[in-house]
Amino acid sequence: MRVFVTGASGFIGSAVVPELLEAGHDVVGLARSDDAAAALIAAGATARLGSLDDLDGLRAGAEESDAVIHLAYKHDFSDMAGAAGSERAAIETFGDALAGSDRPFLFASGVAGLAPGRVATERDVVPWTGPDAPRGGAEALAFAYAGRGVRSVSLRFAPTVHGEGDHGFISTIVNVAREKGASGYVGDGSSRWPAVHRLDAARMIRLALEKAAAGSVVHGVGEEGIAARTIAEIIGRHLDVPVVSVAPEDAAAHFGWIGAFFALDTPASSLLTQEMLGWTPTRPGLVDDLEAGHYFR
Repeated sequence: MRVFVTGASGFIGSAVVPELLEAGHDVVGLARSDDAAAALIAAGATARLGSLDDLDGLRAGAEESDAVIHLAYKHDFSDMAGAAGSERAAIETFGDALAGSDRPFLFASGVAGLAPGRVATERDVVPWTGPDAPRGGAEALAFAYAGRGVRSVSLRFAPTVHGEGDHGFISTIVNVAREKGASGYVGDGSSRWPAVHRLDAARMIRLALEKAAAGSVVHGVGEEGIAARTIAEIIGRHLDVPVVSVAPEDAAAHFGWIGAFFALDTPASSLLTQEMLGWTPTRPGLVDDLEAGHYFR
């Protein structure tokens, strides 16, 4: 297939591109800069210069391809409403471009907050709908296109997609510990985060492209949940700083925007995904990845 990928030069996307190429697919990646375009070309893909705000470019990219994998998102926590609006516009653009074609449309979503306090599964329905919802209600909107001849597939990622080069949630928690001189967890530290290695996630995405039916949900989860206190203790040991409990009411002041996420108890399973796709996570887990040391260089 000729696959149009947004976020192709990002942390997950840069692992997805070679995974797709090695499986024999052609890849066209959306690139926001000349450097990103050069990286895609060096990897063996084709680059299309543009951004999520270039809706005409997104539409053309979709119309010229056999499938779309939408991984890009504006992770601007100072303007979450703007990011959600941009996401909703992109979903609508891709959905309209692919309507009636039965072509695959895979889009990034998440498991965080899906079923707090219990293990979430692929059968859980995202409760957020409408333009004012988190991520602009993107999952419900994308699935509405499944009834219009689009093979919509939700790629729900663990909040921690880890590996060397990670600049997401775990690296943010590490940086907070450096800045504060203490590695914190919220409350008693029992809240759990699911995790997946980026290379396992990339393989799951490729398999979902090839196998998942319209309306499918797949969970990019390699481990159901690692306790926040365990994460904090490893960070504290590697940075040689004390490990401390942060009261829930102080989490925002201590951690910043990520405090609310770090306090979530949001374990999730991927058993149904593994059965459907024949996918087995094989890469290092989060604890082993933290112990490898690259987060602390």
